Amino acid sequence: MEKQKGYYFGTEVNHVWWKRYCRRPFFMRGNGEYWFDEGGLFFLRYLTKTPLFIPFGFMRSVRFGTSHSGKWVLKEVVVKIDWQKEGLDLSSGFIFGDRQAMLTVKEMLEKKITQERDMEAPPPGSQDDRNGL
Repeated sequence: MEKQKGYYFGTEVNHVWWKRYCRRPFFMRGNGEYWFDEGGLFFLRYLTKTPLFIPFGFMRSVRFGTSHSGKWVLKEVVVKIDWQKEGLDLSSGFIFGDRQAMLTVKEMLEKKITQERDMEAPPPGSQDDRNGL
């Protein structure tokens, strides 16, 4: 996928707007460009050198909202990616172009998340499946 313009709102810890994930490169919000590869989502803020990266395997769900990390939006919709890293429940907020682009991104992410879960699940009838693991 080619790079597209977007906005990064920040990453919340445990879905609490005032508790932000401050590890590099996630601590600063701002405009930039996003793209996807086979491994996950990249977002490079303008005037920075290192993109933030969220692997598809860490993502748990995708949802829409009107605010994120203490910042409200009036005309746009925020795409919130819920993911886990180092035992933390994280939620990163983005704007990916217009509404149609955001619907397309949300559908694509949901499909990738489902594929990742299917790869992690034990095959039906396996020992892990019978034991409820």
